[in-house]
Amino acid sequence: MSEIQHGAGSAGSAAFIQASGSADQAVDVHRSTSKGRFEYLPVGLFGSVMGLTGLSVAWHLAAEHYGAPAWISGGIGSIAVIAFVAMSIAYLLKLITAPEAVRAEFRHPIAGNLFGTISISLLLLPIILAPVSLLLAQALWAVGAVSTTVFAWVIVSRWMSDRQQVAHATPAWFIPMVGMLDIPLALPALHLPGLHGVMVLGLAVGLFFAVPLFTLVFSRLVFEAPLPDALLPSLVIMITPFAVGYSTYVLTTGQNDIFSESLYTLTLFVLAVLLGRLRNFLICCPFKVSWWAVSFPLAASAITTLRYAAVQPNWFTNSVAILLLGFVTLVIVGLFGRTLRGIINGELRHLSS
Repeated sequence: MSEIQHGAGSAGSAAFIQASGSADQAVDVHRSTSKGRFEYLPVGLFGSVMGLTGLSVAWHLAAEHYGAPAWISGGIGSIAVIAFVAMSIAYLLKLITAPEAVRAEFRHPIAGNLFGTISISLLLLPIILAPVSLLLAQALWAVGAVSTTVFAWVIVSRWMSDRQQVAHATPAWFIPMVGMLDIPLALPALHLPGLHGVMVLGLAVGLFFAVPLFTLVFSRLVFEAPLPDALLPSLVIMITPFAVGYSTYVLTTGQNDIFSESLYTLTLFVLAVLLGRLRNFLICCPFKVSWWAVSFPLAASAITTLRYAAVQPNWFTNSVAILLLGFVTLVIVGLFGRTLRGIINGELRHLSS
């Protein structure tokens, strides 16, 4: 879930660059803003909270199934909470000091979808907060569920109201619908009875819209010019409808069947395809905070393999789960370390452009 939106501030303006227009060039969107210190901050950086929370859940499952140290999950969860608080304060300052930059992000046909990372974070954090403060977790989930549903409605209405350009059909479009799939994930830990219908709503809307969106984005990737290098991390988002869909389906129905197995195998297949596409990623693309786009999809894939290995334990499923957990951990630790180094060295503005 942290997509590919690049916000960059200068002395009296905010430049916002996204892939759009023709397949060979990007559109620069310039909006006049006040000289806010955080005018460059991309909303998609909330994807880091999603990735860290997902990794915490993955290690919690590893502790249950394989006896991994519980402190790993707790430590990562604490970092996710701190990251969310820090990002919320910083983006609130951006909203206050540079409202035009925020409006430009929200109105952008690609970047606007990234606002879903905020509400999705509110849906995921309760999973790790419930054992600490159930009331706080329930409150955050309620805000996240309502805001995610409203945001999905707004985005779908936008798609249907205006003619869209094929070049705008990037993996970022999955984010509002994947957000709906995230609604049921925390409910088993929140002790809120009578919300099975809400779980079905999230599952139905998320999976229903995932089908045409996957077809649309896949068609754009096949028949149009390749995505710019800066947008390559967003390709990994294409895993999320299957990976998150598996967990949501199993939690909502309470069973593993042929459909859930199909989602599991689709997760592995799409992941294998995309990892092949990204094998030269480190060479072609200098580090940007947009790289966090890969964190939540990979973490969700690890969670799927861990859940599946728990109900279908054998050498293959266990090996896949353990190897993927190790790989995802290395990726997210690398992203976190590089981002933290950039913040310490005062590079965050450059890394966000």
